[in-house]
Amino acid sequence: MKLTEITFDTARPVDGYGPGFFRVADQVVQGAILVTSAGVSSWGGLADDAPLLALAGKVDVIFVGTGEQISHLPADLRDKLEDSGLGVEPMASPAACRTYNILLSEGRRIALAALPV
Repeated sequence: MKLTEITFDTARPVDGYGPGFFRVADQVVQGAILVTSAGVSSWGGLADDAPLLALAGKVDVIFVGTGEQISHLPADLRDKLEDSGLGVEPMASPAACRTYNILLSEGRRIALAALPV
């Protein structure tokens, strides 16, 4: 098997996560996070849609980590994001982090909004 080292250029991959925190680009962030090509910030969770809607036109898909288990997004949040032209993919936060890193390495226009495990 051939292994290929992944490079992320200026983007910030998720390095790790644990109970109540994420580690992104060697920075530990407590609680929910929003990760884009512009940086890493705290996120207010599923009720905090403004920073997600601000990504319209800048990213194609937002991976929404719903915590330890996958769950449905509130219908109004999903509708707002989709109406603004954003794709939204809810999944458990560990899977969202992994998927984000893989697509980030491919140069895709994506973001990660994740609740901690």
